[in-house]
Amino acid sequence: MFRFADPYYLLLLVIVPLLAWYHWRRRHRLTGKIRYSTLRHMKKLPVTWRQRLRQHAYLFRLLIITLIILGLARPQSGTRKQEITTEGIDIMIVLDVSTSMLAEDFKPKNRIEAAKEVAKEFVMGRNNDRIGLVIFAGEAFTQCPLTLDYGVLTELIDKIQVAPQDWDGTAIGSGIATAVMRLRDSKAKSKVIILLTDGRNNAGEIDPLTAAQIAQTFDIRIYTIGAGSLGSALYPVDDPIFGRRYVSMAVEIDENLLRRIADKTTGKYFRATDTEKLRQIYKEINEMEKTKIQVKEFTKYKELFVNYAGVGLFLLLLEIFLLHTVLRKLP
Repeated sequence: MFRFADPYYLLLLVIVPLLAWYHWRRRHRLTGKIRYSTLRHMKKLPVTWRQRLRQHAYLFRLLIITLIILGLARPQSGTRKQEITTEGIDIMIVLDVSTSMLAEDFKPKNRIEAAKEVAKEFVMGRNNDRIGLVIFAGEAFTQCPLTLDYGVLTELIDKIQVAPQDWDGTAIGSGIATAVMRLRDSKAKSKVIILLTDGRNNAGEIDPLTAAQIAQTFDIRIYTIGAGSLGSALYPVDDPIFGRRYVSMAVEIDENLLRRIADKTTGKYFRATDTEKLRQIYKEINEMEKTKIQVKEFTKYKELFVNYAGVGLFLLLLEIFLLHTVLRKLP
């Protein structure tokens, strides 16, 4: 940044063009005249550099006056700095990857692909918050611990696949408990779990409400999302003889349980029936869990007075020296 601390001195710059005009007006009056019979031979005489320099010496003086005026206006060069203080939020995304997430009621994608896409959008929309990922089916695993490296996290979300048959199920309590283990030692101002599932708890050794009680103990808020259309949805079945076919599957979401989990931890329950509705839910959660950021901005200025006034003074001394040596005039 650049500024003048005393800019009103710049008004004196109006003197410079006035002095130039004044000198131009009286330049002939300052010249002596001698009559000659002819100037034909004198016109062929070479003009020396001293003559040219003496003729334009007034420009030198105008430059000196300009530099001194600029110096009086106190030019300053500034560097702007910011001190940013944030109250970060630690967030664990807990995603159901049971085979029922292959149901294709979230057009044009199935549930798992829609959940992955919207989760990535949510991650990339955050700033200064640590985010982690837990996946669960019949058991729960930490796919990514809390991190600020959103690029790595989104890559891991991309790689999520539904659970194999021997790991299938819906262990909601285990998913919550695993996320709580990652958040319990967090020093963040706010700790949040976003749980998405499309079924009922039918696996795992931890009751979901017990896990929610543990989360409440550690001051962790849980937002629950039930994913699935109303009524039934088409589910793909790969037949070894007839190939892939679709069967109608009833959508069974334990909304009462998910609502009780959210209420117990001062969170909120949402129902997502399509991709756009799911996107709106994440947007609402994003608005409710805003990171507080305090920004203090200040500018440090460096005085440049010496640069301008110093050059002006040097040129003034140089002019005095030249006028008394090479540019000296005889009286």
